[in-house]
Amino acid sequence: MAAEGGGKEMNEIKTQFTTREGVYKLLTHSEYSRPNRVPFNSQGSNPVKVSFVNVNDQSGNGDRICFNVGRELYFYIYKGVRKAADLSKPIDKRIYKGTQPTCHDFNPLTATAESVSLLVGFSAGQVQLIDPIKKETSKLFNEEVGSISLFFLFVFHLQRLIDKSRVTCVRWVPGSESLFLVAHSSGSMYLYNVENTCGTTAPHYQLLKQGENYAVHTCKSKSARNPLLRWTVGEGALNEFAFSPDGKFLACASQDGFLRVFGFDAAELHGTMKSYFGGLLCVCWSPDGRYIVAGGEDDLVTVWSFSDCRVIARGHGHKSWVSVVAFDHCTTSVEDGDPPAEFSGSDEDFHEQIHFGAGRDRANSAHSRLSKRNSTDSRPVSVTYRFGSVGQDTQLCLWDLTEDILFPHLPLSRTRTHTNVMSATSPPATGQTTNTTVTTTNPTPNSLPSTLPRSNSLPHSSGNSIIDSAFIATGVSKFATLSLHDSRKERHEKDHKRNHSMGHISSKSSDKLNQLSSSRTAKAEVAKTLGTTLCPRMEDVPLLEPLVCKKIAHERLTVLIFLEDCLVTACQEGFVCTWARPGKGLLSSQNNPANSPSGTVV
Repeated sequence: MAAEGGGKEMNEIKTQFTTREGVYKLLTHSEYSRPNRVPFNSQGSNPVKVSFVNVNDQSGNGDRICFNVGRELYFYIYKGVRKAADLSKPIDKRIYKGTQPTCHDFNPLTATAESVSLLVGFSAGQVQLIDPIKKETSKLFNEEVGSISLFFLFVFHLQRLIDKSRVTCVRWVPGSESLFLVAHSSGSMYLYNVENTCGTTAPHYQLLKQGENYAVHTCKSKSARNPLLRWTVGEGALNEFAFSPDGKFLACASQDGFLRVFGFDAAELHGTMKSYFGGLLCVCWSPDGRYIVAGGEDDLVTVWSFSDCRVIARGHGHKSWVSVVAFDHCTTSVEDGDPPAEFSGSDEDFHEQIHFGAGRDRANSAHSRLSKRNSTDSRPVSVTYRFGSVGQDTQLCLWDLTEDILFPHLPLSRTRTHTNVMSATSPPATGQTTNTTVTTTNPTPNSLPSTLPRSNSLPHSSGNSIIDSAFIATGVSKFATLSLHDSRKERHEKDHKRNHSMGHISSKSSDKLNQLSSSRTAKAEVAKTLGTTLCPRMEDVPLLEPLVCKKIAHERLTVLIFLEDCLVTACQEGFVCTWARPGKGLLSSQNNPANSPSGTVV
């Protein structure tokens, strides 16, 4: 059973945690799972995923939730912190044969109380468009020639026309009612139009654009057919992609360890980043589109600046692979102070930019306000970003990204200088913290400071939609000028020792590292980028310490979503949990014994 109030033992499952905003509490009666509430035997199954949509129901209960567990797909009314979940009445339930759901995504533009468009990707490569309210299946994409229904396919024996590998990520293109993008474990992405068919023969492709470790092909056909485009990105699986809040850019996290950011419409590479070790598994954008956070097999979260195209911080708190990262749009704080030059505009403009609003489409509206840039007079402000991560270590971590991290090499206020920026010979005084926002000005792009801050009192250790090809060439030439340095501080060696162990990585997932023929090859690949702006040394960038790091599940965590009044997590056992934000956890049915879970609570 879960330990109430947090507990003292390391292996206890926490049911609440505290941040500066207050106490977040697990609402056990808002837990969603299979109707029998029995933990799912997750061995050999694809990760549990969760999708939300709001259908604008006039009753005020318009939130809908979809999640997959094994071969099953569920669609419920999501009651959140308001009422207890009623698992006996799913709106729709589907059980698939010969294949498993791997990911899904709602189209918020077309969602109504009578109809929703839900894309579902599968382990055998198919993509299905369904309407769980009408209980209809509209179309099946990437199917075999002559197949009739998904339920009758011998998916492991027949060749697919487009891509036979597992679907790793599917997303509707922002602002479109018909275009969607699909990523596969083959390393390819495909752009589809729901109005087009996939044809009865394998598509023929023509090169449209090519760059370093990526290529974009268009489909040659006399009539409109799917896919419209094929992207091949990096080496190995393309594990996840994410559109920028304005929909103009695409961030891709690949098994080869690279984050690649593209201008979506022009298919131009904007910038890249390399993981410290192993593959990247997840990626997300800040609400204003200025920062990207990625996580993966190096057990780290890495913060990358979109404008400077460089790593600006890493976070170490997880003890295993990071499976999901997400920004919390509701906990971005704004204070008076001297701002960076990017935050400019009038009083009214800025407060409009940082007001995120409500509803589940608020992330997109947040970007349109927060990312506005003006060169007119402004009043001082400062911003702190909050993001979270969950991993295979069953832990939830919350992180704050403050201005002393975002702009570390600029003059700080007199009272903050010795707290945040220290030389290698001047450790911080005991008890000093770095949670308040600092006074900064606009930084110089692509430069590494000689002294670096550490967030949350961690001790210091030494150490326009697209960009033109000329800038890319300049950036690559700069990478070659940085030297390789292998020294590690004692604490760093302890925390990251196993991240350098090829045996540790291979024992977890040999199939994901087939491209590394030997440990010598792996080390050579690491050595090419370690110490460059693609992958700075650990001592060359600020190291974040999590505000919260709590074990909240028995099995690996696969979902983290921030909503207006709660955050949602899910684990591989098939339990989808709601954590009420401070002051939001008032359930009208919290004490209803009829809804008490019979299985293990996470």
